[in-house]
Parts: sequence; C-alpha cells; structure tokens
Amino acid sequence: MSELWVIVPAYNEEHGISATLNALAAQRDPKFTLVVVDNNSTDGTVGVIEAFAAAHPEMRIEIITETQKGTGAASDTGMRYAIAGGATRLARTDADCLPYPEWIERINAGFDSGLRLVSGQLIPRTDEGVRWRDRTIIRIVLEVTSAFGKLRPGNQDPRYLGPYVMTPGCNMAITSELYEAAGGFPRTAIEDLHEDRALVNAVRMLTTDYGLRRDVRVHASNRRVRAWGVRKTLAWYADHRYKPELVDIR
Repeated sequence: MSELWVIVPAYNEEHGISATLNALAAQRDPKFTLVVVDNNSTDGTVGVIEAFAAAHPEMRIEIITETQKGTGAASDTGMRYAIAGGATRLARTDADCLPYPEWIERINAGFDSGLRLVSGQLIPRTDEGVRWRDRTIIRIVLEVTSAFGKLRPGNQDPRYLGPYVMTPGCNMAITSELYEAAGGFPRTAIEDLHEDRALVNAVRMLTTDYGLRRDVRVHASNRRVRAWGVRKTLAWYADHRYKPELVDIR
C-alpha cells in the first residue's frame, strides 16, 4: 500500500483528462495511488478514466463520485477517502494539468525535508493555443501575486505563525494529519471561494512546516485565458472581480 495518494477532482473532462492521466502514468516514481473524484460529470469522463485504468493495470486507480458541485467539495471528498484508505501523504493536481515526470519524487523529497505542506510551482501549458506573450504575462503575474500575497490584508492575522505562501490547489501536497487538523478544503464551489487559499491560511495557524518547492512543477491550463483573455482571467483570480456567466470552461 503506497503512503502517497494523488487526488484529481474532475468535472466534464472527457476531452482533456487523458493527458493528465498519461502524465501521471509517466511519473519516475510510480509508488502512489490515484483517486479521481468525478464531480457528477454529465459527459463521458468516467468512461475515459475506466478505459485508461483498464489499459494501465500497473497503476492503482480508484474512481469515486462527489455529487456536490465544487472543486473544494470534490477535493475534500477525495482527500478524506484517501486518508480512510491509509494515506499518510496527500497530493492534488487537477484534471487539466500535466505534472512533470519528477513530480512525485519531488513531493516526497519535500516531505522528507520536514515540510508538512508542499506548495508547488505553476508553469503555463504550451499546447492550448494561447500566445507566448499571454503565457509570459501569466507567469510574471503569478510571481507578483505570490509576493503580494504576503502583504494582502486577507492574509494578515496575528494568529498566523508564518508568512503566506501561495499554494495552488492544482499543485500541492499535505500530510494527512495536517489536512485533518486544518479542517481540510472548504466544501465549496470554485466561484464561491478559493479553497486552496483557505486551506493554507488554516495551516498557518497550526505550523510553520510549509513552503514553496519550485522543483515541484505542474503545467497548468490556460483555458480561461483562451476564453476570457488575460485581463479578465486575472480579475477572476483576484477575488472574483470578474464574474463570468460560464465558470466551467472546457
């Protein structure tokens, strides 16, 4: 039984999740259990996952369902399912992301160094038809946002034991005991709350054993940039100052 479990929430990802599954199958360290949480998809997402699992019997892949809509709800269900199954280390990526081949190795190295929460690095995907200029802007803004997050009023509280560290939900890992102690991801929809920010701030009230590992890398999707443009996408991530009619871009 692997101590590290990877959680992937998925909603209507029929056409994209195969790339994520292939990236996980290509990990240099194959010692992990994969849990895909189907968030009540209405397309063929589950069928794609089942076919992939049948074609990769060497991987331990489990599929569970969460009917309550939301990345927070689906991720929390997956995390708690993994803990109940014996996981002591939890990692999360999303169904539109591509972890680098050394992702599992580097997460475990982060844990072995003493971290209880590992924050990874996001690098924009290059295969989604988004211009180089826009991808570069996103990378620069991510760096600025990470620095500004330490000063953001919403991340200031005298109860915090350490500084804010931007921890993207699609590239993070946490020990099972810390996940439970912090209360886990809020069971919310993505349009209601940034569940990753809420979790890291809960962790900051408990420990300083967290940090950014730039060698824990994931290619993150640019599909919101493609659909909304850079300005509106950045406004969306800045406390949902842009409120689109359609949130679940596919």
